[in-house]
Amino acid sequence: MPSPILPATPPNGAASVRACLESLADPDYKTFNAKLVPTVDPATMIGIRVPRLRALAKQLRRGDAHVVEEFLADLPHRYFEENMLHAILIGDMYPSLAQTIAALSRFLPYADNWAVTDTIRVPIRIDADARAWLDQLARWMRADHIYTIRYAVVALMTDFLDERFDPAQLRLVEQIHSDDYYVNMARAWYFATALAKQWGSALPLIEQRRLDPWAHNKTIQKACESYRVSAGHKTMLRSLRIPQRPPRTQSTL
Repeated sequence: MPSPILPATPPNGAASVRACLESLADPDYKTFNAKLVPTVDPATMIGIRVPRLRALAKQLRRGDAHVVEEFLADLPHRYFEENMLHAILIGDMYPSLAQTIAALSRFLPYADNWAVTDTIRVPIRIDADARAWLDQLARWMRADHIYTIRYAVVALMTDFLDERFDPAQLRLVEQIHSDDYYVNMARAWYFATALAKQWGSALPLIEQRRLDPWAHNKTIQKACESYRVSAGHKTMLRSLRIPQRPPRTQSTL
């Protein structure tokens, strides 16, 4: 895939990156992607596939640092793809976790969709960072902004369900109470992945029905869709579904 071309003499870094993104527009992909991210106004979409955004991010990291700094500081962005590029860049642009957290704290309030938050990845370079990162994720889970909460849940799932897992982490997600679909889908995704990776610790949540009925059943559904959950465990989970009342019908008397 050829690298995107940044303008040679941009008025500033943010404008340079925006012009490059506009040059990559794919109207057909824009139409397709708009259906996947319905919370985003299609008028703010350019239509760029993620591999092309990653190629541009790679080019920017190798280029003038001032261009990247100006782009990251230019909030709020105009386009969905600017937010996506920001999400790709932010994870490894800073030498310390503290700087990354500060940059994320500036950016997350502007996130308005699942695609942007689910794209962000923060490397935990040393063990000492893990405690600070977990504490920060716990704070973000108590935020008022739904996509900040979703980001924190997905990051906890990505970063702490393997060797850094502790059963107390399940409680962080269990304590989230939200009416938002994207937050609750993230919760179900987290618990389903916990069932796949930490079965013994996660199963009591389901056996004891500690989740609200929607999250409980959605967790079971997603776990049963996973190839990482055994057939025997799927059978057990299906037996633990909470029956849902059918909608009441109007009498025809």
